[in-house]
Amino acid sequence: MIAYILYTALAGLALLLLVLYLRNPYIFQDLSYTINAIKIAIRMSKFKKQKPFYSILDCFLDQVARQPHKKFIVFEESSYTYSQADKESNRVARALSEHGQLKEGDTVALFLGNEPHFVWIWLALAKLGCRASLLNSNIRSKSLLHCFSCCEAKVLVAGADLRGAVEEVLPTLNQQGVRVFILGEDCDVEGIESLSDKIQQASDQPLSPQLRANINFKSPALYIYTSGTTGLPKAAVINHERLWLASFVQSVAGIRSDDIIYVYLPLYHSSGFLMGLCGAIEKGITVVLRRKFSASHFWNDCRKYNVTVIQYIGEIMRYLCNTPKRDNDRDHKVRLALGNGIRADTWTDFLQRFGDIRICECYGATEGNIGFVNYAGKVGAIGKENFLHKMGCPYALIRYDTEKEEPVKDSRGFCIKVPRGETGLLVARIAEKSPFVGYAKNSQQTEKKKVRDVFVKGDLYFNSGDLLKIDNEGFVFFQDRIGDTFRWKGENVATTEVADHLLMVDCIKEANVYGVKVPGHEGRIGMAALTLKENIDFDGKAVYQHVKNFLPSYARPRFIRIQDALVVTGTFKQMKVKLGEEGFNPAVIRDPLFYLEDNKGYVPMTQEIFSSIAEGRIRL
Repeated sequence: MIAYILYTALAGLALLLLVLYLRNPYIFQDLSYTINAIKIAIRMSKFKKQKPFYSILDCFLDQVARQPHKKFIVFEESSYTYSQADKESNRVARALSEHGQLKEGDTVALFLGNEPHFVWIWLALAKLGCRASLLNSNIRSKSLLHCFSCCEAKVLVAGADLRGAVEEVLPTLNQQGVRVFILGEDCDVEGIESLSDKIQQASDQPLSPQLRANINFKSPALYIYTSGTTGLPKAAVINHERLWLASFVQSVAGIRSDDIIYVYLPLYHSSGFLMGLCGAIEKGITVVLRRKFSASHFWNDCRKYNVTVIQYIGEIMRYLCNTPKRDNDRDHKVRLALGNGIRADTWTDFLQRFGDIRICECYGATEGNIGFVNYAGKVGAIGKENFLHKMGCPYALIRYDTEKEEPVKDSRGFCIKVPRGETGLLVARIAEKSPFVGYAKNSQQTEKKKVRDVFVKGDLYFNSGDLLKIDNEGFVFFQDRIGDTFRWKGENVATTEVADHLLMVDCIKEANVYGVKVPGHEGRIGMAALTLKENIDFDGKAVYQHVKNFLPSYARPRFIRIQDALVVTGTFKQMKVKLGEEGFNPAVIRDPLFYLEDNKGYVPMTQEIFSSIAEGRIRL
């Protein structure tokens, strides 16, 4: 009788699961995600109550105690265990404390590329209770100085290869009282001190936790820079709570403690630093660190180091798919790819060519309070809705007028939610469980990201700046980005910053910079509509030399359009949407067009060049 009841119960349970599965084919993935989310919420709640505060540094120190001899960082032909990394960072901390006179709460700017010292310096600063300002190693002159005014850094630590960029701004840094250190054995430039010799002479003994005794969950841990409509980088404040949440993305993606992750995305970006490095510390795994991405070395590195997890941005996957096919394309141990921005066609091509790799696409902004994870693996989606997620961080897609560049309001003055399947602007409620910290020393830009009185009087939402669509199964799809920022080569480009540089060229009177789509490419590439000063011709050589000197390669306008007058709205805002849609086809545009040819400068745009780009014969 008992057996009969048991069999009946099991049969009923199986039937219930079958019915649920037929209604929702993703129920098991939803259930797994829900369980994971609950576990993370419990851990976060525990961390909030824990005294003294338990930071990601404390998690690292626990990993050192638990697995001192496990490889932590593998870089080129060298490797460092968790214990070695701990001792190296102790030396750095002592050197910076003694020679930089650092104390708890101070900010230090890191200006270097991917290398182990980047990790040691950050760990050292965390041990001293200091904040790290992660500078984009591509920025120069005005932008570089601006980043210091954002975070009020007392000390700059720069890589030896960036010494020239530091010397350009050294007089101003010295005036501001910034101590400047270069990673080298010696330095003969007045105002710059060597650091490597001081690190070697320092002790590797542990530092007292009392040095960071006043750090808590809400204390700023990092400044990560993001482009915006101001035309200059904005310092997104990453507090310890946000740092923890970002590190848990690896757990959501299904990364295990025996995995090996390949990090070649820049550590000054949130993807490389938060999701990559900090996530690896939380899981206690090995990081294979590379200076920068190389399509030709990618899979050989994966084989050489037994990589099981890779990070990506959309363009990376396309580059890999465009490499010459080889017989050993599937000869690797990679089982999971974690990242954002992969197109549906590239996603399919990647899997067909490189094998059964689970792609976990994510969505989120460095400074935002909302993110999605496509834990179900649906091709093309950036995430999936989950009731638990929406409870913790209420969000909505609202109707948006791209021409007027503002949300559409109803008769009562409130925003309108779009139905399933329609495109809308993503906004997320700002609350205690989903805070928006904003940008350091930039209250104006912080306020611009807030939307008030969205659905009821007095409510407050974060404006993501992104147009999304949610289908009937709850999958989220990226549609477009609004405002004055476009994304190219995995980098956000502020159109105002590029325009400001163009206006410094003698022949240019006005500049309107925007992004245009290119067939077969992710994101949008830079294009500028210019008006020229009276009786002066376009000087392609001068423009090329200027953008080459002052802008990183991904921010340089690849196409230039000369107009008699720039088109503006009734409120004198430059029209970008229509120009972006018109693109760079000389058969369509009657205005003079120019194309930035590698190492040659701006040359007249021809139909032949356009066809070569459209057909993939010219790679941008």
